[in-house]
Amino acid sequence: MDHVASSAPDARSVPVCYRHPDRETGVRCTRCERPICPECMVSASVGFQCPECVHGGGPAPSGGAGGGTARPMAAARPRTIAGGTMAADPRLLTKILIGINLAAFLVQLAVGESFTQRFELVGRAYTPLLPGIQGIAEGQYFRLLTAMFLHGGYVHILFNMLSLWWIGGPLEAALGRARYLTLYFVSGLAGSALTYLIAAPNQPSLGASGALFGLFGATGVLMRRLNYDLRPLVALLVVNLIITFTPGFGIAWEAHVGGLVAGVVAGYAMVHAPRRNRALVQYGTCALVLVVVAVLTLVRTGQLT
Repeated sequence: MDHVASSAPDARSVPVCYRHPDRETGVRCTRCERPICPECMVSASVGFQCPECVHGGGPAPSGGAGGGTARPMAAARPRTIAGGTMAADPRLLTKILIGINLAAFLVQLAVGESFTQRFELVGRAYTPLLPGIQGIAEGQYFRLLTAMFLHGGYVHILFNMLSLWWIGGPLEAALGRARYLTLYFVSGLAGSALTYLIAAPNQPSLGASGALFGLFGATGVLMRRLNYDLRPLVALLVVNLIITFTPGFGIAWEAHVGGLVAGVVAGYAMVHAPRRNRALVQYGTCALVLVVVAVLTLVRTGQLT
């Protein structure tokens, strides 16, 4: 009891699910305000409810002695474990990202190779379909971003979009929209920067894999924080890394590694940041990762020019 009393602020910083006491969570039922883990969440019109409230057995919000004048506790909007605001559609940004990737792929099919060569990641190369020397080293830094939304074929985009739906959706619900989107772009840019730094300057690269591996890494950090079994995720990640480094697949392993490292770093800040100054720690860490991205990009540009 002495230990619990002495560390009360830390113990209360992240409550545990009332149905699974071994699982920490930052989400509460919008009706009864009891903390619930992702397994217990049932989507409601706004936020999530616990199974008991959904089936009518949960406690209703108290109205006070007067019988109708007190405000319900639902006025305090439920928060995710990372401090984000719960949304009515917890997968909205994941759907939008998938839509953007699909739209870009349709443009690739309609316009042809000239569109892909204009926006894929390439350090410095002469492209026959475009005039002159093209690449990031020529000041086309937008390629670090646009390459994240291009794909090399039907199998490529199908695999990546399925992965984004399976991994991104639950992670968006757990982090909140702003933090999830920040994590996605920070991981993708980190993957692009490492590819630019290491790969041959005339070797093109494209795909959402860097951002996806960042989501992989952040999901692992989140599952560890909630004491979930990491073995299925680790097995899936190992399989992906084996494929990544297998000769003949033509995969830009640099994007995968860069995205994974950035995702682990940013994800750790998202779910482990202290309640006090939480947003500052979270977004400050992401900003530091972007500083590293900028430094790597400038170093490589200096080498190539």
